[in-house]
Amino acid sequence: MIHHPAPRRVLLAGGGTAGHTSPLLATADALLRRDPGIEITALGTARGLETRVIPEAGLPLELIPPVPLPRRLNADLLRTPGRLRGALKAALEVIDRVQPDVVVGFGGYVSVPAYLAARKRHLPLVVHEGNALPGIANKLGARFTAHVATSFPDTDLRNAHYIGLPIRRMISTLDRAAQRSEARAFFGLDADRPTLLVTGGSQGARRLNQSVAAAAPAFAAAGVQVLHILGPKGEASPVRTPGGPAYVTEAFVSRMDLAYAAADAVLCRAGSNTVTEVSGVGLPAIYVPLPIGNGEQAMNARPVVDAGGGLLVSDAALTPEWVTGTVPGLLTDPQRLAEMSAAARHVIPLDADDKLAEMILTARSGRQG
Repeated sequence: MIHHPAPRRVLLAGGGTAGHTSPLLATADALLRRDPGIEITALGTARGLETRVIPEAGLPLELIPPVPLPRRLNADLLRTPGRLRGALKAALEVIDRVQPDVVVGFGGYVSVPAYLAARKRHLPLVVHEGNALPGIANKLGARFTAHVATSFPDTDLRNAHYIGLPIRRMISTLDRAAQRSEARAFFGLDADRPTLLVTGGSQGARRLNQSVAAAAPAFAAAGVQVLHILGPKGEASPVRTPGGPAYVTEAFVSRMDLAYAAADAVLCRAGSNTVTEVSGVGLPAIYVPLPIGNGEQAMNARPVVDAGGGLLVSDAALTPEWVTGTVPGLLTDPQRLAEMSAAARHVIPLDADDKLAEMILTARSGRQG
């Protein structure tokens, strides 16, 4: 009788926002490219984006109760023992049922119970930190394993290995120049005009929407067309110039590869996915970090900005006057755009999905005690 090894299984824990679910999905794809027989299960909570995007990607999803955590490793962490105990019990039940060979966490609410459960079951653990400034969950997880990966070069995390952020292959393999004509036709844009892409990320951004829309006459006067992704609840009322360049508004765009290919520059937030994608494809960027939180978005953008691949402007400074005075001039300066594009392209690696998959397979080969 021939003995076949047990199917290899991986539990990927991450949810809440696209910042956690997008790299999880990119990593799952990389694992399946290497080993189509691998069994991948995602672990999330009922309150996040994962309840939609994980099933859409065809992966099984297990849910545990969320455990909101303080931003710092302090006494507040000890004040949530009841919730944490319940979530840990649920995570242990999932692990005992799924029987993973390795647990991988991407931070956020779901990761602390997953890390604690992996430790309790003596399972190998891999931690990936999406932001330049590590979150509380991954600070904890990094204490339990030597397999720690970061998206940005200067992230202060124990055992950190800088690999970049896993992103979708449709983005990491994008040839913007080759797809420009198709992309502009797709959005109803002129084939030859300078083009600005505006996006506030998966949720949109009111400040970006209103300030850029208010500057529509300045874009028209400069011959610049705009592709403006408003977000699900976004509002903007650009004054369109009859016979002038297009100002296209979209609530949501599923083909971000084509949006990037259509653009000569982008005005955007500075979430880790956004920074990695736009710099990776060589798109000059004006980064407007989210003004809430602990400043991680500005830190995410800093390596690209320092290299010359982007500009950094605060949310408060992004007025219609600033946009009018700065952005049309940038879009109509092909040499500066080319220099920014070249500078941006080499800052952040685009093969993090394969590197993280390799780290997971390496971790799986030796169970931790």
